[in-house]
Parts: sequence; structure tokens; C-alpha cells
Amino acid sequence: MKKLRSAPYDAKKNCWVPDAQEVFIEAEIKAKKGDQVTVTTRTGNTITVKASQIQDMNPPKFACAEDMVNMTFLNEASVINNLRTRYVNTLIYTYSGLFCVVINPFMRLPIYGENVVKIYRGKRKQEVPPHLFSVADGAYMNMRGERVCQSMLITGESGAGKTENTKKVIAYFATVGASQTAGEADPSAKKVTLEDQIVQTNPVLEAFGNAKTVRNNNSSRFGKFIRIHFDQKGILAGGDIETCE
Repeated sequence: MKKLRSAPYDAKKNCWVPDAQEVFIEAEIKAKKGDQVTVTTRTGNTITVKASQIQDMNPPKFACAEDMVNMTFLNEASVINNLRTRYVNTLIYTYSGLFCVVINPFMRLPIYGENVVKIYRGKRKQEVPPHLFSVADGAYMNMRGERVCQSMLITGESGAGKTENTKKVIAYFATVGASQTAGEADPSAKKVTLEDQIVQTNPVLEAFGNAKTVRNNNSSRFGKFIRIHFDQKGILAGGDIETCE
């Protein structure tokens, strides 16, 4: 990361140009003639492109930016590069203002356990790295502080990870809103708590309503509107799910 943020940079020369393989590739402007610009790409190729195809490159200090709204240039090339850089470093969550952009890693990551929940519990967005738990905790804290219902919209293409992230949000609420008395009577007793029931509801729906598609082996074939209910103390009280085709 330090290497990326200390790379040489010239605002007048460094830029992005279209590339067939990488969509956009780093380049350095060598000459300009009318609306034609000659550049040398990172791979050493010298090409000529239209001036309209050139996109500004951000200073190195914004490499792997946690919140893309802070970048000097918020263009397509910069957004793609930032998301790609974070993704290859296993940083799948990135903020873009109020939004949290998630890229499916297609692998299990150890970033959802109770130890991670504790890291994000009660923390402000700026105090911790981007994560779905931070968004969920913000909604939970606003609900408790303002006494107003909160909403989270999880959307994306098939296979983007909507169902998995929804399950993580439910699990987060189940953890932070767990009853204080759960398991106190007999720790060895295998009692199914309300929290467990809510977390297990989504996989049950998947068993009946999911199907294999070309892009996704476990595609949800219906939309879900999930309500999680809490009591006045912020303890989980129940939940319900509405589905639609």
C-alpha cells in the first residue's frame, strides 16, 4: 500500500486510456496534436487516442481509497481502478458516499465472526474500515437513538452477493440485539433462541425458491422484504419476510 501511495505522479501527464484487456490502463501523455493524444501505456505500448478518451488520474495518496467521494477525480477509470486495487488486496467493501460497494470474492473470508462484530459495534463510519457491519450498525444506532424505523437496500446483478450479504446483515442484528437472558439458565442446554430462528429463516427460503442459472449456482428467484423487530431496549423481538416474484 505504501508503495502505491508513494509512486511518481505528474498531474499533467499521468492519465487513463481505454484498454481491451484491462478496460482502462495507466498511461503517460507524450504529445498532443489537435484532438489526438499520443501516450505510452504502463505496458510500454505507444498509442494515439482521441482527447475525449483520456481520463484524469488521481494522485497516489488516493490509492486504495476507502471512500471514493474523497478522490480528486471521480471518473469511470478511477472508480474501476480503485475497486480493482482493493479487491486484489481482499478488501471487498468500499464506500462511495452513503453507499457501500461490495465485490463478490467468490471465496470465504474470515471477516464476519463475532470478533469482527465487536470491532464495528458502536463505532462511527470513519473509525473503522469499510464493511457491511458498519452500515448495519449505523442503522441499528439510528433506530435506537432516533426511535425511527431504518431501511437498508441490498441490490446488484445475479451472483453479486445480495443473498449472502443479506444473511450477514441479519446475523449482525441477531448478535447485537441478542437477548441478555439467552442461555443463562443452562449453558449446556441446546435451546434454539429467537436469534437462531431468524438467522436460519433465509436458508430455508433459499431451499424452496433458489435455482441454478448460467451466472449463479444459487440464484434467488424472488425478491425479499425482510423486517427485523426490536423492543424498546434494542433487543431482538421478532421478524417477518415478504417475497415477490
